[in-house]
Amino acid sequence: MSGRSGKIGSTYQRPAILILDHLNAAIDLADLRNVRKFHTLKGREAGRYSMWVSGNYRITFGWRDGRAVDVDFEDYH
Repeated sequence: MSGRSGKIGSTYQRPAILILDHLNAAIDLADLRNVRKFHTLKGREAGRYSMWVSGNYRITFGWRDGRAVDVDFEDYH
């Protein structure tokens, strides 16, 4: 990994990488409590989770078999 991305602006790279590192290390959702405003999504996004990157940007993901799946970087507001 080069630490660079043409897809995600430099403002968001550091917090996004920090979140991805946490997701990679977590073996249970409880491991993510109190990390970057971790919370469960509701409504049509029920069953997914969110962590704050910056402003309106979040990393959202599902959780299956002890790992994060379907990980997205998005502005969902």
